[in-house]
Amino acid sequence: MDEQEFDPVTGRKTTGHEWNGIKELDTPIPRVVLFFLAAGTLFSLIWWVLMPAWPLGVTYTKGLLGLDQREVVTREVEAAAAQRAVWSDRLATADFAEITSDPEMMAYVRQTGGVLFTDNCAVCHGVGGAGGPGYPALTAGAWLWGGAPDQLAETIRVGVNAQHRETRVSEMLAFGDMKILSHDQIMGVAGHVRALSGQKPEYVDAAALAAGRQTFADQCAVCHGADGRGDAKVGAPNLTDRQWLYGGDTQSIVTSIQSGRHGQMPAWEGRLSPAEIRMMAVYVADLAKDKR
Repeated sequence: MDEQEFDPVTGRKTTGHEWNGIKELDTPIPRVVLFFLAAGTLFSLIWWVLMPAWPLGVTYTKGLLGLDQREVVTREVEAAAAQRAVWSDRLATADFAEITSDPEMMAYVRQTGGVLFTDNCAVCHGVGGAGGPGYPALTAGAWLWGGAPDQLAETIRVGVNAQHRETRVSEMLAFGDMKILSHDQIMGVAGHVRALSGQKPEYVDAAALAAGRQTFADQCAVCHGADGRGDAKVGAPNLTDRQWLYGGDTQSIVTSIQSGRHGQMPAWEGRLSPAEIRMMAVYVADLAKDKR
């Protein structure tokens, strides 16, 4: 029988294991650890009895409390859907003027519409609707197809240059690529367009600028109007403000005239419900309300 060895420093027994002169003490497990092990085991046993726990083929033990998280989530989803249905019905049938004048409905539009906008529109127009090169700034109040809620709803529904059979169609000709205008004519028109928005024409003299004004009247006024203020019926932008879809510097304007523009927006009919489209229209109109 082996004689039990004690550590001379602590007085505790050793296990008999030794590594490079270091002997292992036979230290008992701390009582606090044993306490939590016992408490955890007891809790587990109680939890198994009270809550759903063990799988039994195609079913499982239901537990004495009979709680089912799937059923809880299902009920919560159904309750939320029922609550949304009340708002959806009002948004689908109410007049836009009624919606915008109702503080309670507008609070709902701003909250829920903001989430809907972020999920579907922010990838192009930005989270706050500030837009970017080639994507309209919805906060600016400069609308290509009109900014009233009913006009916005129609644009959202059918899109622009989309595959929808009723889509809005808009395209600017490539006046340079199609040999309609010469380089000098394009430069003159670009100078005139900058002047329309209060900017200083560049790279053209007075004679070229006068010629550009005439070229604009001959080639561009049919869409943009003689005064350059655009036409929402054909999606032609207002050239007299400082809101530029593709840039208002000379090079950007020259590129637009030279090669044309063909912006696109998807049609959201079928992806969004009619109520959601109307809500989005009110939300977008509300983004620019301080600009109108």
